[in-house]
Amino acid sequence: MGKMKNYKLAAAFSLIVFASLSWSFKEDLFQVSKNLDIFASLYKEVNINYVEETNPSDLMRSSIDAMLEKLDPYTEYIPESEIEDYKLKYVSTQYGGIGATTLFIEGKLFVNEVSEGYPADKQDLKPGDQVLKINNVEVKGKERAQVSQLLRGPKGSTAELLLIRNGSVITKSITRDEIKQPNVPYSGMTDDQIGYIRLDKFLENAAQEVKEAALNLNKQQPKGLIIDLRYNGGGILQEAVKIVNLFVNKDVLVVTQKGRNPQKTITYKTQAEPILPQIPLVILVGGSSASASEIVAGALQDLDRAIIVGQRSYGKGLVQQTFNLPYNSLVKVTVAKYFTPSGRCIQALDYAHKDANGKTPKVADSVMARFSTKMGRNVYDGNGVFPDVVVEASKFSPITISLLNKSLFFDYANSYKKNNKTIAPAASFRLTDQDYAAFVNSLEGKDYSYTSSTERLLSDLRAEAEKENKLPAVKADLEDLKAKMLGAKKTDLITFKSEIKKVLETQIVSRYYYEKGKVIQAFQYDKELTAAKAVLNSSAKMLAILKGEGEYKTIGSPIKTIAAAPIEN
Repeated sequence: MGKMKNYKLAAAFSLIVFASLSWSFKEDLFQVSKNLDIFASLYKEVNINYVEETNPSDLMRSSIDAMLEKLDPYTEYIPESEIEDYKLKYVSTQYGGIGATTLFIEGKLFVNEVSEGYPADKQDLKPGDQVLKINNVEVKGKERAQVSQLLRGPKGSTAELLLIRNGSVITKSITRDEIKQPNVPYSGMTDDQIGYIRLDKFLENAAQEVKEAALNLNKQQPKGLIIDLRYNGGGILQEAVKIVNLFVNKDVLVVTQKGRNPQKTITYKTQAEPILPQIPLVILVGGSSASASEIVAGALQDLDRAIIVGQRSYGKGLVQQTFNLPYNSLVKVTVAKYFTPSGRCIQALDYAHKDANGKTPKVADSVMARFSTKMGRNVYDGNGVFPDVVVEASKFSPITISLLNKSLFFDYANSYKKNNKTIAPAASFRLTDQDYAAFVNSLEGKDYSYTSSTERLLSDLRAEAEKENKLPAVKADLEDLKAKMLGAKKTDLITFKSEIKKVLETQIVSRYYYEKGKVIQAFQYDKELTAAKAVLNSSAKMLAILKGEGEYKTIGSPIKTIAAAPIEN
């Protein structure tokens, strides 16, 4: 009787709550219930009655993916089989493994890089080693995710690798360990007494890692601090707030998220006293800086606490939350937009208003609204965070991209390491002209064909001429231009020598000095870093920027950047 009474009370309470809901919300609930009934019945009938055998799991996954595709690319379903990969990508920086990355070249699996101090490094696994089997499982025909699963495992377990090195078959028995992928892969002092922190992601303990790096650098009395977010696609929103708090006073608004559901509207303020409230600060951003990176850059810009240098950021102003589903699965849902302290949302794409072809429109520069920083500078919403100091983005030429895609830099770097036991320190390493000539000679007979930008334009011109029935009149001229371009293309290895050398040097340095060496070596050519140091070395420039005056004032004019796919909040 007691249980029955409780059920009746619960039912009565539910009716009261339901009656108090708004009509529109009750209508939404009815529509959800109605359509779930329809879908469940349809799903059952298809699985029972379809003429061919069906796979219920595949049908359901296709249905889920099709439904979510109508929304945005950040709302996604994560089945139980993909939970570990999800956590590693969006939450945790640790996993059990050997500390090596791999890549496929023409269907063959090779060790790409090894991480310093981890099991693969200790057991002398080398970039260029071809992997035949992992624990007696052939890797031929496997997908990259399958290879990752074979290499990962609990700490203390063993990965037996069958390899080919220099034509000989060898085996390596590697005991797995906890592999930590730091949020801060490198921090140090530049040659002119400026601190530098590279932050690659906002996963667990990101703020603590930045704090420790900043405090260590501060012991060396730097003239200023640079935080590099150019390659950072985002992560956990709260970590971004904590990082801003390292440089901003307590109880200051950092970001506000606003959702359709009032419960998803949350204001985030700094909670503690800052550790470095006065240090001059520059944030580097680029087209790949997204989400949590844009929260940090946008907040510090709005609060006039940092100068932003680089290119316009990606423009992801959306917040996701993960919800548990039955059978240990998850769904990650976009629940809100976020707004920086000035009130701007930097979301670039309007997923709610796709066109007839399903394409998502971008916010036009002409309709961007103006906002003001703490000191009254103009900043703008939409299309990402626009830097205070714009540095033109570097773009690879088609020949460099082809050499990368064909793994020809990879091959030569492995050969170089085999023939040279030591090289100069990473900070000063450069290839000689003789080294570059040897690289060019190594390409003899190898396929690195590519289509240059000029060839693409010429092909488009030919196609247009054909459409307009003008090809006979211009055909001879087009053929002449094509011949001249082919002649010029033969000299691309010389024309783009400096660019190709930079990429090749980075690959070679990683064989000797690992990931940290690559970062340090690249400083020699880093235009954004040079611009950031110029700002920090001139208090007059910093003051001019913060006042919104002269050459360095914040502007809203558009620039184009190529953006990488971001990691969501």
